[in-house]
Amino acid sequence: MAYSLGIDAGGTYTDSILIRNSDGKVICSNKALTTYPDLLEGITNSIDGLDPEKLKLVTMVSVSTTLATNTILEKTGYPVGLILVGDYEIPADSEVANCIMVQGGHDSRGEEVEALDLSAVENFVLRLKDRVSAFAVSSYFSVRNPEHELRVKALIQELTGLPVVCGHELAQSLGAYERGVTAYLNAQLLPVAEGFLKTVVNEIERRGLESRIAMLRCDGSVVSMQEAMKKPIESVFSGPAASLLGASYLSGQETCTVIDVGGTSTDVSLIHKGLPYLSENGAIVGGWQTKVRALRMETSAIGGDSHIWVQGSRTNIGPRRVIPLCRAAVLYPSFMNTLKKRWIPDRLKLNEHIQATKFFVRTKQKASNLSKEEEELLAHIRNEPLSLKDVYWDRNILPSKKVMDSLIQRRLVQVIGFTPTDALHVLGEYDEWDSEASEIGATLLANFLGTDRQEFCLDVKRLFARNMAKDLLAFLMEGVDRNEIEKMLEGSFFSRFKVDIPVILLGGPVRAYVDDLKRLIDAEILVPEYSSVGNAVGALVGKGTKRVEITVRTIYSESKYDLKTKGVFVYTPTGRRHFIIRSEALEFAESFGRELILDYMAESGLSPDQVTINVERKDIKVHTGDIPLETRLIFEGISNSDVYEKAVSGHKELFNSCEGNRGQTEPLDCNSPEETSLTENWE
Repeated sequence: MAYSLGIDAGGTYTDSILIRNSDGKVICSNKALTTYPDLLEGITNSIDGLDPEKLKLVTMVSVSTTLATNTILEKTGYPVGLILVGDYEIPADSEVANCIMVQGGHDSRGEEVEALDLSAVENFVLRLKDRVSAFAVSSYFSVRNPEHELRVKALIQELTGLPVVCGHELAQSLGAYERGVTAYLNAQLLPVAEGFLKTVVNEIERRGLESRIAMLRCDGSVVSMQEAMKKPIESVFSGPAASLLGASYLSGQETCTVIDVGGTSTDVSLIHKGLPYLSENGAIVGGWQTKVRALRMETSAIGGDSHIWVQGSRTNIGPRRVIPLCRAAVLYPSFMNTLKKRWIPDRLKLNEHIQATKFFVRTKQKASNLSKEEEELLAHIRNEPLSLKDVYWDRNILPSKKVMDSLIQRRLVQVIGFTPTDALHVLGEYDEWDSEASEIGATLLANFLGTDRQEFCLDVKRLFARNMAKDLLAFLMEGVDRNEIEKMLEGSFFSRFKVDIPVILLGGPVRAYVDDLKRLIDAEILVPEYSSVGNAVGALVGKGTKRVEITVRTIYSESKYDLKTKGVFVYTPTGRRHFIIRSEALEFAESFGRELILDYMAESGLSPDQVTINVERKDIKVHTGDIPLETRLIFEGISNSDVYEKAVSGHKELFNSCEGNRGQTEPLDCNSPEETSLTENWE
């Protein structure tokens, strides 16, 4: 008898589950607290709670995580230098730090439009090399010719030895700045992903398991560990992808919408006839528009461990995740004494950090390259939680919010505070940890608002449920102003929203919010068995896939009086090739695409007979009957070696539909911005 092991490392819990390969039945599961910032203990504890004899028979391990998502949402990614090659329009609200724009780039044909300024790159790199963990580079039209990106990468590696992420390695779609953002975020996540994945591998090897190890991507497919470490940005929504697939599997609903409540965020996504809804424009996370192929989803930085803080007459939630008071009382023996001191800050000075219920504790992360102000503040923070008053007990001023934010972002300081989880402890709807700590915290915050702790916690619960409903409706009613949805939810009307498909809830104490949600929306709301470990189930549902896009484009002379062909170019993820005869170009593209798929699958330990390759072809023509100006070939390689077929049967419909689209032609509207691949100024 063989089994598969699913692991999901969330912001609060690390879940593990065993599924029997023969019939896909859930055999046992376990939850353990995620240990921060070192995840090893949490993973070990989670796996330890499973049947040890069945663990010996595990042949497949697949993992998912919210680690990348939370890192971006909480702005705790590692520092990165971004190099943009070409003439870019950078948004005014861009939050990219350590960025430079240098001369260079190509046009839509892959021809160099300006020489690459390597001297500017060298000066930038030498100035930053001791302050960043990696570099990212995006060149104008690198999807047509990646030469400048590759030259910059080679120079940086020669000068620093640091990792370098190129935009063309992550996406083949147009949008040079968005590719740059994708590369920038990917570079920020490299140390985070490497630490997490090596932890998983070492733990599996320590147990003597000879298992294939994979990771779920944000489009619901699985990849090898090697690929996951190189492209952690593709796991940015692997947690939500796992929750979507797991919820569908556990509830038996092939069409449903899913609300996944984690410790850091709440995510909404949808599966229709067994197929995840994917975003056409790339994943948006933490306000960043990327070029990552991912679920279309609505996410907010509000979860069960989001910080609840008060200011004036307002109760605020998030966006930062904190350790709940009830959990801190269990983790730190001296915390209850600190909490019972009941420090009451000046009401006029209240902000996110200055709160009667907020405490700071030193992590085990090693400090380096700190400013004088950071060193001074960190020296006052201990291994046991302290309030700001305790941290600065002998001073007349409180520390700078900017300096404290920096220490938190660098994972040197962990924060404790009141959370929705604490509110549920006070209300008696969750009893995982120490309710007394939650009650003290609720009393302190309620006093600032002039109410009692019971009413305060009910208000927090209603606020949290309303946020869940708002995220759900904003997702389902795409294009409708979110503020208008909020007005409807907050108002008192003789009507309410209706949802026509089942709503599946996943997460720890989500049952506590069912009644509040039903008062806000008319829907069938389900909480399936094993809902608390649904992500771990979903980690095992995805199929191993690889997607490659190759474009074959005919180039004509620029004179309107001479339409002679100048050649045919094949644009691939590794560069471009020139041909004289179009049929030869197509033959090469077809062969090379399949070769890339099989090479990738071989890295995951799969042989050609274990892989099915489907090809979708789209011809773009000016007029029906003409020779195509451009042919796009999309290759999708699918592993045939999944642990059980029942959970992925819906995917077969997707690939069958792709077969039916072969040879599809699209008349070209040259004035349409959608056909950006034929117009240079759309890059």
